[in-house]
Parts: sequence; C-alpha cells; structure tokens
Amino acid sequence: MLQVNGPRLWASLMEMAKIGATGRGGVRRLALTDEDRRGRDLFATWCREAGMSVSVDAIGNLFARREGTDPAQKPVLIGSHLDTQPEGGRFDGVYGVLAALELVRTLNDHGISTEKPIEIVSWTNEEGARFTPAMLGSAVFVAATPLQAALETQDVDGVTLAQALRQCGYQGERPATGQAVDSYFEAHIEQGPVLENHGNSIGVVTGGQAIRWLDVAVTGVAAHAGTTPMPYRKDAFFASAEMALALEAIAQRFAPQGLVTIGQAGIAASSRNTIAARVAFTVDLRHPDDAQIAAMERELRDAFAQIAKRRGLNVAIDSNWTSPATPFDESCVRFVEDASQALGYRYERIVSGAGHDAILLARHVPTAMVFIPCVDGLSHNEAEDALPEDVTCGANVLINAVLARAVALACTPA
Repeated sequence: MLQVNGPRLWASLMEMAKIGATGRGGVRRLALTDEDRRGRDLFATWCREAGMSVSVDAIGNLFARREGTDPAQKPVLIGSHLDTQPEGGRFDGVYGVLAALELVRTLNDHGISTEKPIEIVSWTNEEGARFTPAMLGSAVFVAATPLQAALETQDVDGVTLAQALRQCGYQGERPATGQAVDSYFEAHIEQGPVLENHGNSIGVVTGGQAIRWLDVAVTGVAAHAGTTPMPYRKDAFFASAEMALALEAIAQRFAPQGLVTIGQAGIAASSRNTIAARVAFTVDLRHPDDAQIAAMERELRDAFAQIAKRRGLNVAIDSNWTSPATPFDESCVRFVEDASQALGYRYERIVSGAGHDAILLARHVPTAMVFIPCVDGLSHNEAEDALPEDVTCGANVLINAVLARAVALACTPA
C-alpha cells in the first residue's frame, strides 16, 4: 500500500496555518478576504510546483489538475476548503485540500501515473461565515444554486460575493457549472468526539445526515418591568425559554441520533427594564433519517404553537435551509474501507454530522469521505487540533482509495 510523506504534509499544514493566524493558536481566514487570497496563492504555487495546471471558475472555486494517461476520462476530484470560521482552527477544510496535494506529491515521488486525471479543488465559502448560506462554491458547481444568485449574496457589510471575488482576484473564467466529474473524495477532521472516544484512526463516512434550519420569531407585548404584574405579561423571552426546553425534550425523545441546537438568539429593542416584546432565535435540527427529522419538526411546530397560545403570544416559524439525508456511493465507500483495512488501521463506519461539500457532490457523482479524529472532538474553535499520526493515516487512506478509482498504472521511478 502506498504511503504519503507525513512530515511534509504536516509542514504544509503548519505553513498554511500562519496565514490568518490568531493569538490563541487558531486561524481567521474568512472567504474572499485578503487572508483567503494569500492562502489560495500559496496553495496555487505549491500545485504549480507539483506540475499541476491551475484554473479558477466563475464562483472562485480553485482547481489544480494532474493529467491522466487517457484524455477521454473524466477526472477524479479531491478537495475541501481553505476558508475558516472567524475563530477557526488549523485543520477544518484545509486538511482535505493539503492531503490531496500531498497525494499528488507522493504520486510524483513514486513516478505513478493514473488512467484518469486527478483534480484538486478548494471550494469557495464552504464555512458560510462571511456569506450565507454555507457551501456556496460547491452548490453552484452542481447547479443547486444559480451562479447569479450566489454572486449577489452579501456579507454583513453589504459587500457582494461578486465584489469580493474581484477584490480578491479570484473570479475566474472557467465555467462554474457543467463540469464532468468521475467521482469525488474528501478528507476531513471528524469535528466531533466519536472516533477519538472509540480509539479509531479512521472514519469511513457512509453519508451525511439530514439538516433543517428554522428561523423562529416570538412576539408578545412590551411593558414596564416594574408596573406590570406577572399574570398580565406577554413576555416573549420567557415564552422562548419554554420553547427551548420543549426543544430539548424533543431531542431526548429522538435520542441518540436526533440533535437540536439554538445557535443564535436576540431580543429586539432590548432594555433592562422593559418586558421583551419580540425574540428571534434559530433552530438547527439534525437526524440521519429524513422521516425522523420531519417528525422532529412537526413536534417542534406543535409544541411552539401550544406554548404561544397558552401565553397569548404569536410565534412564526420559517424554514431557512433544508439538506436531506445523503448516502454516499457504496463502491467509493468500499475503496476507503478496503484501504483502511489493508493499512491495518482501526476504523469504523460513521455518518457525517456536519454539512460538507461532499454531501452536495454526492447527489450528482459517486462520493466518499475519510474522517480522522480531532483532539477532544473540538472544531470551529481556535483550540482545534489533530495528531500528526492521524493526519498521516487519513492521507494514506485517501491516496489508496483514490488510486483504486483513478486506476494507478505501473510506476516509473522518479
């Protein structure tokens, strides 16, 4: 089984982590900022040094191509993203991009050709931290989001994605959609504690769970905090608090796979001595089964409506975004599993709890993912970390799984 140069991969990760480095050991490299540009420039330089041709599409997705021996074959696509959360870590996304680069470097070292071309991709705005929704680059690539709609998306300062692309210098001429792809592979940190707790080095990802984002607005009546008796109040905050507890109870009924999160909340026109008249909060629902997540949402809507009615308030619930449960291609999953087994690594099959570009790709082309543990399960956190040996193991699995799909040919010693 072929193995990558682990120290070289680790050194590349640490070099990339210097771009946008934060004081607490993390990274801030928001999509299409100057830091993102510098990260893209460094990656593109490394790709050209590895003998690859580099191109950029109209939504800013960055591609690096290693030709195969059969020009009629579609490329095997490998990648992830270079953008981060505002207080992100050194491995989320970037690991998948640089593991793919290390794959190509290792093929070059061993003089290995492939029948199918290999393309590395760094997707634009995967995190959704600057432009919403997340995974815009891959969504445009698979035509799930129209290019123009994505380009018109604005950040909190009113800068459109199109303006940011121009400022960043990464609005390319390659068509953003209609590109034929053989398959897609992505390596990623797990972003959770399961692999580490189970003592496994590799997660063989079988698919992504369903996700539903809801926007909730609770409307009561503003009144004086000192002159309005408790029985006469229509307090939007206390109603929201009761809804949050009801939501937690719903999660317990759908345990262990059902997950609920209120990630954002705010009181409109808030004042210390005024009863809250309007509270808005977000709800994130997740479950591996579409029927179960639909049942979770029904229970949520019923519970919230009952709470609002009993308290004499109004509640509005709007759907923000929905991602159905997405199984990965069994043959590609088998390539990952076979490589893990042949390399002698402890592994387990696992469903991705987070959204990834791979989940969008999986609805159009054969797809698989390789997970590695992250320390204490932390991600989207400056303390995010991974062990060098796990980083290497994941890349070793990736290269052998990709070679099985891309069809490795006889070696020509370099």
